[in-house]
Amino acid sequence: MTETFVIRAAERGFDRLTAKDNPTYVSGHPDGFITRHSSFNFHEYQSGRAGFGHIRVFGDEVFTGAGTGYSMHPHHNFIICAFVLDGRLTHLNTLGHIDELGRDDFYAFSAGSGGQHCEVNIRADNMNAIYLWMVPDALYHQPGYQLGHFDRATQGNRLVQLIGPEPGAIPIPQQIRVSRLITDQAGIFEYHPASPAHGVYTFVVEGEAACEDLVLRRRDSAGITGAETIRIETGAGPADLLLVETAM
Repeated sequence: MTETFVIRAAERGFDRLTAKDNPTYVSGHPDGFITRHSSFNFHEYQSGRAGFGHIRVFGDEVFTGAGTGYSMHPHHNFIICAFVLDGRLTHLNTLGHIDELGRDDFYAFSAGSGGQHCEVNIRADNMNAIYLWMVPDALYHQPGYQLGHFDRATQGNRLVQLIGPEPGAIPIPQQIRVSRLITDQAGIFEYHPASPAHGVYTFVVEGEAACEDLVLRRRDSAGITGAETIRIETGAGPADLLLVETAM
């Protein structure tokens, strides 16, 4: 039996973080700040749904002010992905990487047995990214990190797997697949989960789409479990969607 839920943009959790209030965690000038709209989160940041399958965090975050971000901090047994929507994100980690990611760049950082990272916006313009946290399929994996890029010129108007087992995607130690659809034309797209027992979380970054007859607008989202095929219909205007498939 198919089960669904919808999270409207205004129903997401909201946090505003500043270096003034939490200088050990948040970097930058006290006037800078991070805003975070969370579809899913945990501990004191959790409001509403406490995850979906192996997803623990799905946060739409904006870093405002040069130098604003998260200071170097540790993680264990989490897989963390960031998908940059706008601006420039500087990422540092204890695997020896220092990278600046731009629009449509993304990374997957598997903390496993232990890793630290820092996320900062060193530019004057705002940085906007989707942060996705997932639990791995086993504890204490060897840490890993990979970068990827969504190419609008060659990958537009079709569903493209970014995270998962397909060639060209970044593999992670969990039954999770992340796909993106950016389209500028009306169309019908079908997503086929690896198993009907999996759940698929669809988030509309920009534009509007119908997901199994659920009309979703900018920053709305829907979770569907028990479906063999998920039908997505877009209109004539531009649309940008992220889909996260997870074992439940």
